[in-house]
Amino acid sequence: MAVRTINSGDTRFYFTEDLPERRYPGVTSIIDMLPKKFLQRWNAKMSAELAIDSLDFIKEMAERDPEGAKAYIAGAAYRYTKRRSTLGSEAHDLFERLLRGEYVGRVHTDLEPYKRHFSEFLEVVQPELVRAEDVAWSDEHQYAGSFDGWLRLHLDEHGKPDPHGESALVVGDWKTGKNIYPSVALQLSAYAHAEWVIDQSGNRDRMPDFDGGAVLHVTPEGWEFIPVRIDREVFDHFLMLRHTFEWERRVQKTVIGDPIAAKTTKIVTGTQRRK
Repeated sequence: MAVRTINSGDTRFYFTEDLPERRYPGVTSIIDMLPKKFLQRWNAKMSAELAIDSLDFIKEMAERDPEGAKAYIAGAAYRYTKRRSTLGSEAHDLFERLLRGEYVGRVHTDLEPYKRHFSEFLEVVQPELVRAEDVAWSDEHQYAGSFDGWLRLHLDEHGKPDPHGESALVVGDWKTGKNIYPSVALQLSAYAHAEWVIDQSGNRDRMPDFDGGAVLHVTPEGWEFIPVRIDREVFDHFLMLRHTFEWERRVQKTVIGDPIAAKTTKIVTGTQRRK
């Protein structure tokens, strides 16, 4: 049966059409259990930069609508993230079409450097696409997630691209943000250690053994193809986050019971009532 998704709050859940009541959280939602202390500082920085860069505009807005001005400043990071997310989704779509060998003509100016750099990656590395945008599914650990691609590479003894080198199957992810974070290893290890892969028609196959993971980092300035660990140690850390997700979504709501004793109202005696 085909896999579908549904969002509940900030969490994406996966389910199959034959068992819609059995819903597994998405890999990225589980990884979101990681603490992100840097985000608080980054959010504050984005708001401060907006306020400084737009002093006159914000002053005028505040005189007309103080609450609106506050919301505008506070939402700086969210708007930036949303714009980047939209661009990232468009770039991912472009990458898949190029990887499948589809001819892609002119693209939006913002996408042009991504198209150029991804095309260079294809020329230099010469990957063979095995699967793309299918779902990794784990019944044992109850999670699922859509991966960017499996690639068949040919590498020399130093792990560099070589058309005459040894064959290697890697699970890959495309990133278009400013930086690459270690959490990508958790993401790729989760895909690689799932028991099943399900295609868009609902066909289910056993997950193969991978030779490794890799992330392709594409920015307007250039690209890098970087190996990523996906071994059991990394996967065990992902499973810890899976337990933390269960705590956040379910268990913590059950641990504090109703009071069995509490401060009572002051007793009023009969003598006090007769006074």
